[in-house]
Parts: sequence; C-alpha cells; structure tokens
Amino acid sequence: MPKYKSTPKFKHGFAAATGVLVVNLGTPEAPTAGAVRRFLKEFLSDPRVVEYPRLIWWLILNLIILVIRPSRSAAAYRKIWTDEGSPLMIHSQAIANELRQRLSSNKVPTHVELAMTYGEPSVESAIEKLIEAGARRIVTVPLYPQYSGTTTASVFDKVSRALAEYRWTPESRFINDYHDDPAYIAALAAGVRDSWSENGRGDKLLMSFHGVPKYTLDKGDPYHCQCYKTGRLLAEALGLKDEEWVLTFQSRVGREEWLAPYTDETVKELGAQGLGRLDVVCPGFSADCLETLEEIAMQNAEFFIEAGGKSLHYIPALNSREEHIAALLQLISRHTRDWADIEDPAELQASSERARTKGAAA
Repeated sequence: MPKYKSTPKFKHGFAAATGVLVVNLGTPEAPTAGAVRRFLKEFLSDPRVVEYPRLIWWLILNLIILVIRPSRSAAAYRKIWTDEGSPLMIHSQAIANELRQRLSSNKVPTHVELAMTYGEPSVESAIEKLIEAGARRIVTVPLYPQYSGTTTASVFDKVSRALAEYRWTPESRFINDYHDDPAYIAALAAGVRDSWSENGRGDKLLMSFHGVPKYTLDKGDPYHCQCYKTGRLLAEALGLKDEEWVLTFQSRVGREEWLAPYTDETVKELGAQGLGRLDVVCPGFSADCLETLEEIAMQNAEFFIEAGGKSLHYIPALNSREEHIAALLQLISRHTRDWADIEDPAELQASSERARTKGAAA
C-alpha cells in the first residue's frame, strides 16, 4: 500500500497561499568528470530526452557515452565556470529571486521556488517547500519559451510524479510555452537593441535555437514551428529584412538527422562568404549556459573566423533583465488571475473556531 506525504503544518483558519515553481534544465554541481557523469546519467536516462528502446539505450549510455563524454564536457564547463558556480544556476536563481521579490507584495501570499529537472534543487524538494509554506495552488513555469517534449514535457512528468506523492494534492497549473507572447518578444528585441547600442551592429543576425532530432517534428512536436514563429516575430520587432537574419539549430549529437539548418554549418558558410561580423542571439535559452557561452560564444566564434569571417558577437540571453522578469510576471498573472480572491479574515477565524469545536488542534 502506498504511503502518501501529509501536510502536517496545515491549520484551519489560515489563508491558502499560491506557489510559483520556476524550473530550468539543470547543471552539474562542479566542472569535474564525476559531477558531469552523474548529471548526464540522470539527464540522458530520461525517456523524454532519448526515445530509443530502453535496453539498447542503457548499453549505449553506460558503456560508451558515460565513459567518453564526461571528461570532454567537464573541460567545456571549466571554460565558463565562475567563482559563484555554474552560469545557468546563477542566472536561474537570479530570475527566481526577482520573481520572489516582485510577488512578495501580492495580497494573496505567494511563494517562489526554483527547481531543476535534473540535479539540484530537485522538483520534489521545491514542491515540498511550497506546500510547507501553505501553497494550495501551484503554477509551474518552465523556463522554455518554445514547447518541446524533450524539455517542457520532462518538467511536466517530474511535477506530476512529485504531486502524486501527496495525500492532499494542491491545485496545479502548467505554462506550456510562451513562444509568441508579446512581452517575451519585446524583451528579446530590447536585448538585441541594447547590444547593438553598446557594441555596434553586425552584418547579419543569426538566431540559434537548441536542436532536437527530426523525428520529434515528424511525430507532432510543435517545437520546430514555435521556434520559427519566435524568429519571425523577433525579426519583425527589429524591423529586419529577410536577408538580414537567419534561423538555425545547434547542439546536435549522433549520426541521425536533427532539425536543420545546423548552426555550426551555417556559421562556417557565412564565414566563407567573407561576412564581416555575425551577431548571434539564442531566443530559446532563458539563461546563459554551456550551450550559449561555450558552444556559441567560443566554439562557433572560432568556426566563423577560421572559415574567413571577421568576428562573431554573442548577444546574452535574457537572464534576469527587467523586460524578461516583466514578461514572466505577466505570464504568471495571466495563469493565476482567478486565484487572486482574498479570503475573508472573519470567515477564516470562524473556520478556525468551528474546527476547534470539532476537536481539531489549535
């Protein structure tokens, strides 16, 4: 018989709180082969991430990938690691802290917790903190503007499993995507404009999104279409002509076909054309991480110059900039608007009195 978690801190007469669960992918705890191996094992064991037959994939993962890749990835992480730790963790924490500060003034008590799909802080621990704080309603905010079964759905799985462990599950809502949200597009455009104002403007803007296997598109995943809509809307917001921007997909691994065009190949082609400066923005990444800081700003910058280009300029992710926080706050407000009813203090007191007369603890 299953054992369900209880809510021991619940008391009659207390106003229910709202919980905001902010989730990003995750990061190794340190730029070492051991830490990277632990992270990759959890990440790549998720059937949402790799849809191969489980036994075959277990053999590939444990006998090949986890033997070869950790040391290589650790070396890449060391290039971007800071004294404070992983950039993805630092920026994700900053986003959650900003949301927590802005939402602390809500009339309805609102608590914000950060979680990572893989690694720490875990989804389970973050939900436990929200419930202990009195949250009876939780909205999950995956920091993935474009929906993908490999990312957003993995968050849904983790949240669903964690909530299923409780005897009294809170009401739950889930933000699927915000790829065409006007405030998100405006935030992206502001980031690009600020970069152009501070650093000058390149000859072309490349929008690089994280790649996924092409079979996900063939099976109905909307990610490809949502990336292109984000790109089109951003180009329109910036007033770009068709020849002034290009959209690509990065981070492919293995030999199977992934979403194209590929970022690295496009960067090399543009360099070979003698393009002076290439600006690159990554609209699908809410926070700077290995894929933006090492893969784009370092690796692809080298590819571009080696192919004949002059310079590649990476435009930072939105991170915790004001426009990004404002866009996320609008999303949260839109999904929780009908949760904003204030419980009558007199009725809460009456509820507490009624409970005591029935033998409930004070």
